[in-house]
Amino acid sequence: MTEKIDFTPNEKEQTLTLYQKVRELIASSLQPGDEEKMRHFLMNAIESHQVSRNVFGLNPILLSFQTAHIVVEEIGLRRDSVLAVLLRPGIEEGAVTVEEVRTQYGESVARILHGLQRIQELYQKNPVIETENFRNLLLSFAEDMRVILIMIADRVNLMRQIRDTKHEEAKRNVSEEAAYLYAPLAHKLGLYKLKSELEDLSLKYLEHDSYYHIKDKLSETKKSRDAYIERFIKPISEKLTEAGLKFHIKGRTKSIHSIWQKMKKQKCQFEGVYDLFAIRIIIDTPIDKEKMYCWQTFAIITSMYQPNPKRLRDWLSVPKSNGYESLHITVLGPEQKWVEVQIRTERMDEVAERGVAAHWRYKGVKSETGLDEWLTNIRSMLETSDGMEAMDQFKMDLYEDEVFVFTPKGDLYKFPKGATVLDFAYHIHSKIGNACVGARINNKVVNIRYQLQSGDQVEIMTSSNQKPRQEWMTIVKTSRAKSKIRLALKETQVKEGLYAKEMLERKFKNRKLEIDESVMQHLIKRLGFKEVSDFYRQVADGNIDVNTIVDKYVEIQQGEQPVTGNNVAQSAADFVLDETRLKNNLHMSDDVLVIDRNLKGIDYQLARCCQPIYGDQVFGFVTVNGGIKIHREDCPNAPELKKRFGYRIVKAKWSGKGSSQYSITLRIIGNDDIGIVNNLTNIISKDEKLVLRSINIDSHDGLFSGNLVIMLDDTNRMETLIKKLRTVKGVKQVIRL
Repeated sequence: MTEKIDFTPNEKEQTLTLYQKVRELIASSLQPGDEEKMRHFLMNAIESHQVSRNVFGLNPILLSFQTAHIVVEEIGLRRDSVLAVLLRPGIEEGAVTVEEVRTQYGESVARILHGLQRIQELYQKNPVIETENFRNLLLSFAEDMRVILIMIADRVNLMRQIRDTKHEEAKRNVSEEAAYLYAPLAHKLGLYKLKSELEDLSLKYLEHDSYYHIKDKLSETKKSRDAYIERFIKPISEKLTEAGLKFHIKGRTKSIHSIWQKMKKQKCQFEGVYDLFAIRIIIDTPIDKEKMYCWQTFAIITSMYQPNPKRLRDWLSVPKSNGYESLHITVLGPEQKWVEVQIRTERMDEVAERGVAAHWRYKGVKSETGLDEWLTNIRSMLETSDGMEAMDQFKMDLYEDEVFVFTPKGDLYKFPKGATVLDFAYHIHSKIGNACVGARINNKVVNIRYQLQSGDQVEIMTSSNQKPRQEWMTIVKTSRAKSKIRLALKETQVKEGLYAKEMLERKFKNRKLEIDESVMQHLIKRLGFKEVSDFYRQVADGNIDVNTIVDKYVEIQQGEQPVTGNNVAQSAADFVLDETRLKNNLHMSDDVLVIDRNLKGIDYQLARCCQPIYGDQVFGFVTVNGGIKIHREDCPNAPELKKRFGYRIVKAKWSGKGSSQYSITLRIIGNDDIGIVNNLTNIISKDEKLVLRSINIDSHDGLFSGNLVIMLDDTNRMETLIKKLRTVKGVKQVIRL
């Protein structure tokens, strides 16, 4: 049971201080009676113990004041947003309703709270937030932009407060969300300070040692770094002044998270990251002379310091598609150190700082149409004095050509606007699509033509009597559904053709007649069919009497010469089902890739990084050349693959147990006792179904550590082996790599 609020003296002092600060900051936007009503609500919530501490043991009322301060100080929101933040704990505990808020504080405050509630429901449906889809859905779900801004501020505050918590798992979840969801959202909105704080704090909690290693290194080198920046810019400043240019220079150290990313990417130590800081030269000049002065500055710098031509980025001559303009050059400064210099004008700097040139995009990632322009407008609104009034009326219309829907289990899917229930059914599985008769949308029954709306929870209804029809091609929107319907129709035609052909052959046999294909083709034409498949479908459906067909066949055979030559229609015999190819196609279109030694038509390999074996939980990753690599679910590369390339992940499972042997690597650590290696190898050699491929042992200070590469059948045999190895005297640890 959660602990009810009982304010500590420190919490009371903090809350009172924040109350005074926030009130002063938003005083001009408050309406008569706001303060009195809010004070009454908060006192009532405290005295009646209506609000509970959260999972970290934090006081939600104090948290709401801390968030409100960030919302005002860092983002610039005012009255409506602050009231919504402060009322939110009461809403979540049921102490007050959105309708009551609408009556007392107005429509705008109620709308923000309603948006916060909707996003909370979204979390309950889909707790997996690493995908770009979820970020886009979160944006499109919020009717009022302030909802997203409050969510970002709330997460920044929570990240600040959970430093010393003992709830490590909850802390990790919150930190992962900050890295995957909130930092990118803050970046898209141009909230760079909050974005960097979220990234740094998430790194601090998730990679504690790495964070403090870089932090300590930065502290050690700060004095020398500042002195170096001063030495570097002083001669540049003198030369630019002599040239008559108006300018100012910024020197900034990169964030800890940014340095950590570079260390990972470049696979180097802290000392190997040469661009720990960047110099930005911002020139004050009229628009018509911008390029001239930028290139003049470039010439002055490169005449003083040796440039690296491979690191020149000219976005003056041809600006980026998102409007970003700047000159980037890396030069060899004093002490033979490489320094990145960015040259731009005041106008260019303003455009860049407003978020139009998000950092990940000018590194080469394509911009997102619609979203970028809209976010730029939002950022402009935030920076104008009347921005809050404009945002009250502002409704989001993002990704107008996409909708986001859920399965009953909470899985999230994206479809083009106009997609129907039938598209959804075929996206889940071909068999589901073929048998679809409708759906239950938010507990309301709809037909297969219903067009999906963002936020819909879709449960497909099926019937064993249903089968695909030609008109379904006009109902579906996605190419995936169209191709599956086309395949299903072709299969149906083939099945019906075989069934009808069998019926005719039986009837002809009873009449002691042999079928002459040329006569049959002539008969089909005389009956008015252009396609043989249409004829057999009508026979299978019983629309044409089989006896009538036999009679007409005999009539043609006895009274007329059959048609011959090039105008003879293609024989039905040519339409025999190619079962091998069909099975392969179905295998590829299934939702789960079944890993089988005899699998044909699919190029797959077991990933070397995690060496999956039969019995492991696995997934498939589609590589750039079209092949599939099979990884363990607990592969060290799995989180990164799923986060960055979710669209290339396919579900996979093993087929029935086969006779294959797989390679695994076991890491063994223990006391370096005499004979311990023999004891280990004896266990392996005694089992005829185990093969020791290699062994590598190192000994140091009385301890040994080694890797054993072993061939075995499955995870059961592996677990049995690990248990046996752990029983050897002196062995401290046996783990699978």
